[in-house]
Amino acid sequence: MADVSLRAHVFLDSLQPQLTSHICTTCRGYFPVPGMASLFVEIAPGMQIHRLIDAALKQTDVMPATLIVERAFGMLEVHHEDKGQVLAAGDAILEQLGAKESDRLQPRVVSNTVIRHVEPYHAMIIDKIRFGSMIKPGQSLFIMETEPAAYVALAANEAEKAANVELVDVLVFGAYGRLYLAGTESEVDSAAEAANAAINSLTGRSRS
Repeated sequence: MADVSLRAHVFLDSLQPQLTSHICTTCRGYFPVPGMASLFVEIAPGMQIHRLIDAALKQTDVMPATLIVERAFGMLEVHHEDKGQVLAAGDAILEQLGAKESDRLQPRVVSNTVIRHVEPYHAMIIDKIRFGSMIKPGQSLFIMETEPAAYVALAANEAEKAANVELVDVLVFGAYGRLYLAGTESEVDSAAEAANAAINSLTGRSRS
């Protein structure tokens, strides 16, 4: 598939409870449960994502939670309790693409913000648009944007492992991925550190 660009290919070893719940809230496919392994793949152009999920499902026992088809980008998520099945699905997708994992785009953090002691009206307007936990006035808020978008799932998962925070929202498709986490100041700082470390640990091809 020489006409397809691999934007993101990221394996999550163990889905955390809040991220799992968020996926279940927003997905139209098969629900994962905490502890399952998960794979997020993003490509361009979007329509070719159907060929990739077809290869993964025909060659493995993974279950799909999410399939997003946009004109520019396509994104899929698959999961299974057996990590080997998820890794095999990733291999099947790469084989279909004629690519290696190293051909994925190296992610970058587009924005990285911590807001201390969120004001009540600010909390209220965020709560109106979120799909996860509510943010309470006085909590701190961590906001991250990544490019490509799908990598923000790894940031959310690792942040949840590292800190006692509330997942307010996460958007894993589109031009940019967005993550909102809330909690005490110290916990939010720990979550932000883990999220940034997760993104910075990933390798891939440069954008030049």
